[in-house]
Amino acid sequence: MEYTKLGATGLDVSRLCFGTWRFNKTGSDGTVETDREEAHELLDAFAEAGGNFVDTANSYGNGKSEEWIGEWLAERDREDYVIASKVYNAGVSRFSSNLSRKNIRAEIEGSLDRLDTDYLDVYYIHRWDDDTPIAETLRTLTRLVEEGKVHYLAASSMAAWKLMKGLSVSEVEGLERFEATQPRFNAADRPQDYLDVCADQDVAVCPYSPLDGGFLTGKYEQGDAEDDSRAALHDWDMEFSDRQWRVLEAVESVADEVDATPAQVSLRWLADQREFTCVPIFGARTTDQMEENLGAMDVSLSAAQFDRITDAYHD
Repeated sequence: MEYTKLGATGLDVSRLCFGTWRFNKTGSDGTVETDREEAHELLDAFAEAGGNFVDTANSYGNGKSEEWIGEWLAERDREDYVIASKVYNAGVSRFSSNLSRKNIRAEIEGSLDRLDTDYLDVYYIHRWDDDTPIAETLRTLTRLVEEGKVHYLAASSMAAWKLMKGLSVSEVEGLERFEATQPRFNAADRPQDYLDVCADQDVAVCPYSPLDGGFLTGKYEQGDAEDDSRAALHDWDMEFSDRQWRVLEAVESVADEVDATPAQVSLRWLADQREFTCVPIFGARTTDQMEENLGAMDVSLSAAQFDRITDAYHD
């Protein structure tokens, strides 16, 4: 495993982050995608490979994701791991999906209790709250940092101008700022304005959907889509564009050259970003999938190969 600083912070994180959104995710037929035992096996495999960065949220698995991670952490040295969670989408009541002082205070206590820890290393706002002044949100989050309940603040999906507004308010008001972000970003889907803000402000990017909902694994043929894919689960557009197919072709050609899978090349391309620190958040249903994804750290891309994938998006 390789490690890097998280953006402008002094926090050391593994170059890949394990995302636990599948933990206790229940389908319409009642089937649990990743149960407690499987979750612990996956966490074990990640840790044994040297991974230390784990991403969860208060809403994942109706709180079970945090709870199962907490059980797993109890058998380990908490200081060896970087745990990130989120606030906003608690779903407890119609009053709980916001970033007010009241809700943040309630949600941090719930997350800490489920994770059985005294602090979170990284705390994301899961969404931007248009109904709560960002200054109120940042003051409350800053207070959590001062109290030692949170080490670093982060922001998930939002418009680029909102991210910049949050960073500006932090600077003007002397408050803690967002040190990391979590946009949907991969070789075939690039929110350029958002990424430009991160590069300019030295904010780390920890993208979800690093394989474009499974598209960049090469498992689709033109016109096909799997109903059980993450893309289908999230109702993402499954009508792949010519641009996506161009990028996949470039990824697959590089994969053949370096004797790796398309998934490994796609993850390595993200980790090798030049303008900002990039730590892809990957998921896995099995330890075999975990092993394949972690194999991205054994892949080396030349500058020409990196550029070929980058340029395919713009051709």
